Amino acid sequence: MGLNKNFKQCSKCGYEWESRNRFLEDPGLQILGYQVNFDELEQGFFLFNHDCGTSLAIMAGDFKDLYDGPIYSERLTEGKDCLRYCVIKEELRPCPAKCECAYVREVIQAIKTWPKNSGIQ
Repeated sequence: MGLNKNFKQCSKCGYEWESRNRFLEDPGLQILGYQVNFDELEQGFFLFNHDCGTSLAIMAGDFKDLYDGPIYSERLTEGKDCLRYCVIKEELRPCPAKCECAYVREVIQAIKTWPKNSGIQ
């Protein structure tokens, strides 16, 4: 007996996204921010608003493959080149610093610019 595992289900209205692509292309979703986990960046959360009025949190690691550029090994948080974007949950701009956290900002850009499918209900 197999389990039907969808990518995500809305905790308020019950809508189910069968895959990450269907999730990203849903015009009823909007990225709100990123809740950082400095110990393990992939354990941080991307925060989304669903048009039913609820917010959804999905682990950043579920989107890591959307970025294929350099990932720096040193975290520059609080250094002279740090713009503190990662500590401002609602900040969605890319970060120019050559910092371990910068790739997450690039993943946010990929999510923000993902083509929406107007046929999704």
